[in-house]
Amino acid sequence: MAYINLSTRDVNVLEKIKDPESNPASGVITDESLPRDPHVTDAADYDRVVQQERASIAKIQTIEAEFSESQLQDANETAIKGYQQCLAELENLISEFPNYASARNNRAQIMRRLYGDAMLLDITTGMPLPLIEQPDTEEKRKAAVRALDDLEKSISLLSPATLSTPISPQAARTLSMAYTQRAAIYLRTSKLLSDRRLDINTSREEAKWTRVDFEQAASHDLAYGGRYGNQIAKGLAVSVNPTAKLCGQIVREAMKKEYGPSFDA
Repeated sequence: MAYINLSTRDVNVLEKIKDPESNPASGVITDESLPRDPHVTDAADYDRVVQQERASIAKIQTIEAEFSESQLQDANETAIKGYQQCLAELENLISEFPNYASARNNRAQIMRRLYGDAMLLDITTGMPLPLIEQPDTEEKRKAAVRALDDLEKSISLLSPATLSTPISPQAARTLSMAYTQRAAIYLRTSKLLSDRRLDINTSREEAKWTRVDFEQAASHDLAYGGRYGNQIAKGLAVSVNPTAKLCGQIVREAMKKEYGPSFDA
């Protein structure tokens, strides 16, 4: 097998193919000495908030474990009630600390579990099944707006001011999750939009998007999810971006012509 020594420029080009949003000169700078959340800087407040949040997450984990093991007919209804209780707890937390991004990220995750990643469409069923399989239309629309608003707010609250601005590792993790969660909703929508209709409150810009718009937005969010630490999201970014896939194919063929068949080996 032939081995190829690529230049730094070649490596950067290939990285750009994998991540269309990549910039070789920029990387996420984390600093453990920074406040874990830039908007909850008092240590006592932060510890109390995290403790309350973790208690809700622990309840969710218990609900999921019991739901997966239960054979009872009312297991689904029990799970829904449990999630709604956790949702109320997070809403109280957000009311007290509206700029605590992690709670908003987790509230969006509850919405995804209750209504599914197809919540932007007129039909939400599919695998994995949402807990609420046939929601009231207006209820679903409100849940979708809340989820997207929460993820958008989380990203806005934690995004560094500049590429060189350091953030805490905790903020980076929450940013990664928020971007990846929104990407999951966008990607699911793009996959199903050929057979279903958009059903989004017109207050959201997504109400005017096409399938390609959702696909490109998903790729963008996956790339940022990867940049902030989720390597699976980073790997998926290009696979859902038609422009990036085409560019990748063109560059790959050019590299094969230059280096020979061993380039793909």
